[in-house]
Amino acid sequence: MVTIKRVIDYAVKIRVKPDKTGVVTQNVKMSMNPFCEIALEEALRIKESGLASEVIAVSMGPSQSIDTLRTGLAMGADRGIHVEANDSLYPLSVAKILKKLVEIEKPGLLILGKQAIDDDCNQTGQMIAGLLNWPQGTFASKVVLDKEKQVVTVDREVDDGIETLSLNLPAVITTDLRLNQPRYATLPNIMKAKSKPIKKYTPEELNVEIKSDLEIVEVTEPPKRKSGVIVSSVDELIDKLKNEANVI
Repeated sequence: MVTIKRVIDYAVKIRVKPDKTGVVTQNVKMSMNPFCEIALEEALRIKESGLASEVIAVSMGPSQSIDTLRTGLAMGADRGIHVEANDSLYPLSVAKILKKLVEIEKPGLLILGKQAIDDDCNQTGQMIAGLLNWPQGTFASKVVLDKEKQVVTVDREVDDGIETLSLNLPAVITTDLRLNQPRYATLPNIMKAKSKPIKKYTPEELNVEIKSDLEIVEVTEPPKRKSGVIVSSVDELIDKLKNEANVI
C-alpha cells in the first residue's frame, strides 16, 4: 500500500493569501507530491521483481484527489482508494485513517513519501508506525526485500551518513529523494488507468473523527534576501563581515 498526496506543483511560485491564513490554491496547477512519486515507484519495482502481488494507491482529500490517484494508476498501481475529505487533514488524522485502511486491506508493506512539499510535516509515517506498532524505516535511500525471511533491509540517510536497518514485515517505510527516479506514465497506461477500480470511503465510514490538532496562526513569505557582492580582497571581506554583517 502506498500513499499519494495532491499538492501544489513543485514548479509553481507560491503566493500567500492577503489575509495570511494560507497560500493561494485556486487556479493553481496541482500534482502528485514528489516524495509520493518515489514511494510509488519503489512499490512498483518491488512488484515487478515478483516480491508483491499488487500495489494499492491511497489518496485523501477533496474529489480532485482522484486525478492524482489516476496518475498513480497510470504509473502502474493496480487499484486505488480515495478517502474523500473536504476539511484540512493533519498528520494524525491521516495516520488514523491509514490504520483503518490497513486493517481492511492487510498489506505486507506500507510505503509513504517522507514528507509532503506543502506542509513539510514529516510526521505521518512515524505516526502510522506507532499506531500499528509496526517497525519503521524512515528516509530510505535503498530498500531490499527478502520475501522468504519476511524481512526488509533499509538504508536510511542520517546526519552522519547511512544507517542500515533490518525490519520484520509488515513494516512502514518512508522514502527519501535518492531512493529512485520515478517513471513517467505512458499514454497507453493513462488510457488503461481509466478502467482501474477506485474504492471510495469517507472518514465517517472508517469511524475516524477529523479534528484539528494544529492551529495556523499566520502564513508569511520569507524575507527577501539581499543580492550577493563580489569583494576584491580578503581585507575587504573581513571588513564587511565585521562592520556590515556583524558576524565577527
